[in-house]
Amino acid sequence: MVFYYSGCGNSKYIAQCIAEALDDKLVFIPEAQRNGAFEYTLAENETLGFVYPIYSWRPPHLVDEFVNQLIINGKPSYIWTAVTCGDNVGETEKLFRKSLENKGLELNGAYCFKMPNTYVNMMGMSVDKPEVADQKIAKAKEKLPKVIELIKNHAEFSDMIKGALPRFKSNVIGKNFWKWASDKPFFANESCISCGICEKVCPVKNITMESGRPKWNGHCNTCDACYHHCPKHAIQYGKKTRGKGQYFFKD
Repeated sequence: MVFYYSGCGNSKYIAQCIAEALDDKLVFIPEAQRNGAFEYTLAENETLGFVYPIYSWRPPHLVDEFVNQLIINGKPSYIWTAVTCGDNVGETEKLFRKSLENKGLELNGAYCFKMPNTYVNMMGMSVDKPEVADQKIAKAKEKLPKVIELIKNHAEFSDMIKGALPRFKSNVIGKNFWKWASDKPFFANESCISCGICEKVCPVKNITMESGRPKWNGHCNTCDACYHHCPKHAIQYGKKTRGKGQYFFKD
């Protein structure tokens, strides 16, 4: 079984490729949360996987909440996680391992895929140049078969890219990220054509269309899917996204 969360498609692609190779069931975490589906029964020798993007050098808050409520019946033969990041992950592995241990589960494998940047809500942070994005995707596709074999072989393995100052990034910057992250700066400018794509792509169903305009309703997970999928680039995050590009995974 593979639990996954994705906003702009990087982690969804990784999750789908691995689940298909393992002939595993995919569970989209936001949908499971909306449906109150937190209890699962594993078949004999079934593996358990978690795929998600890195948010401020930590697992997304939504993923932590899901794991805290998760009930697994049966003993997984192997537990793994695969994360996507723009550059590095800080102490994500340590934090996620602790979350699993609180549920009586032990992480066996941790795999990291560099994928194109998606977070644009801060000054100085933007999408990768197209050639850089293409290189990251190509390397991730090249790496996938190797990771799949490691999972199939139940390898005790980790290739997480911690980067510089991992403790500070994860435990100071990342820990405080959710205290100031907000959807209040989001707005749609005059280019909006009322297509409703932003409402459809929001993984947590935080957007509703009112009088032909998107409204953000206060439980945003800051994935920026609405911004990146807007066909007219009408969605902005205050002044911080001005002049920045868009990206979402297209295979």
